[in-house]
Amino acid sequence: MHFRPQLAAPLFAFSLLTAGVAHAQTATPADSLTLDATIRAVLEANPNIMSLQEQVNAAQGRVAQSRTGYLPYVTGTATYTRVDPVVKLPLGDQVFQLAPNNNYDTHITAQYMLLDFGKNAATVNAATAAATTVADNVVTGQRDLAYEAVQVYYSILFLRQGIRVQESQIASLQQHQREMEKRVQGGVSTQFDVTSTQVRIAQAQDTRIDLQNQLHNQQAELARLLHRPEYAEVPVRGAFTYNPQQVDVNAMFTQAAENRPEVRAARDAEAAATAQLRLVEKSNLPSLGAQAQAGGKNGYVPQLDRFRANSVVALQLAVPIYDGNRNKNQRVEATANIRAAQARIQDTQNRVRSDVQQAVNNMQSSSARYDNSTVQVNQATDALNRAKSRYRYGVGTNLDVLDAETQLAQARLSRLQSIYNYTIGQYQLKRATGEQIW
Repeated sequence: MHFRPQLAAPLFAFSLLTAGVAHAQTATPADSLTLDATIRAVLEANPNIMSLQEQVNAAQGRVAQSRTGYLPYVTGTATYTRVDPVVKLPLGDQVFQLAPNNNYDTHITAQYMLLDFGKNAATVNAATAAATTVADNVVTGQRDLAYEAVQVYYSILFLRQGIRVQESQIASLQQHQREMEKRVQGGVSTQFDVTSTQVRIAQAQDTRIDLQNQLHNQQAELARLLHRPEYAEVPVRGAFTYNPQQVDVNAMFTQAAENRPEVRAARDAEAAATAQLRLVEKSNLPSLGAQAQAGGKNGYVPQLDRFRANSVVALQLAVPIYDGNRNKNQRVEATANIRAAQARIQDTQNRVRSDVQQAVNNMQSSSARYDNSTVQVNQATDALNRAKSRYRYGVGTNLDVLDAETQLAQARLSRLQSIYNYTIGQYQLKRATGEQIW
């Protein structure tokens, strides 16, 4: 779910990015969730992660199946056959029967591949490469879900702080309104000044209502991620602060190329395609197998009904001769898959570098905005104090005070947004470089 907090339009028309923000302070109450606890709870509750993990188990099962080609295959068989009529030869006064009517045969057969020219090894390698690719999907799924949890978690904290800023502005305006009412009673101000102040209070209250609605929506979204729909308000606790950091872009590029799950997945896809090509190349080679059978059966002359032990030993050489160009076409397909995987690696590396650079750019821009907004807060605070003093001594207007109040609130919100955006950039950078946060 993508969340767009609307603070004071158009100043705060911005969207939460796909990363979380800042460093959470540890919450001590037992009924509250820290960031780490929220991430763990979301990952444990989400059925998609369980589905991906079961896919890993299935892939590992396929690897184990492929390894059985190195082991003998043993079967046991018991057969009863009734034959009517059977061949009988008259010999003088006697009749010689060539086979019994009731035939019994029990035996154990062992089969073993003596030589396959690497076909089974290629099968194992292909299954292992496929299992690695599935495991990469699990990591990617966990990362995306963890960052979604971070996003919603810090959206709640951010909206709470935005509401506090609005409440501070409302309280200041209400105090100013009370002063206006006293001045009206004293005959030094008009009712118009009180009405103008009430209009500003109503505007600030509208903004607070919007923020509260967005807060409730984010709480509902976090409850969904936690699979706790009965929660009207998920108990979370934490804070985020402005903590600037030095960034070595080249080092971040290197870290992203090594740790980013998309890069690993692309490389594993190339390895899987290469393993599949090796399997196709091996599948058209001869194979030599051995078979041994031991058991017992009846039907031996002259005592046809007597059950006797017997054994069979065989060697089988299978040589493919013509397959209708099937193997040739399979090689064409596997080679094309390798080239596609290589192109995907290049595209993924370029995208990763772009993600890192964008995260660094966002951090630098937000840092500059923080410095600027801090100056604005100081200037707006001084302007408000001066406007109140001028109005108190009759040399300023009520509109000057109201404008100064609004500018101070906007400056505070702007500084809050710059802190928020900077910490978003920090988590963007962590995600871009493949740093694990769960």
